[in-house]
Amino acid sequence: MPVELRPFQALRLWHDVTLDLVRDGGHDLSARQMAVLLTVYLEMPPHTVRGLAAKLGVTKPAITRALDTMGRLGLVSRHRDARDRRNVVIQRTVAGALAVERLGDVVIARHKELPL
Repeated sequence: MPVELRPFQALRLWHDVTLDLVRDGGHDLSARQMAVLLTVYLEMPPHTVRGLAAKLGVTKPAITRALDTMGRLGLVSRHRDARDRRNVVIQRTVAGALAVERLGDVVIARHKELPL
């Protein structure tokens, strides 16, 4: 059953989750990097640089820069597609899956604390 939030509640939730992520001292991802991470983990693979760029409406170099950072953090990995060497396939990692799961836990916890 969908939960309906008023705009103030939705913004408060976003604020509180973002604040928790900053305070946690973990990965400091930009909005673009977070969008890439959630797309990779919440949507069915395969994911390519070209596909992510099209989905997010940004250039392939912008996706590559985001993936560079996320790769250094161990949140995703990349490799050339064996069938089409022009494509770079993005893969999930254990560290990335744990980070996304933790994010989901933070959202749930903060949602429960929202004022009515």
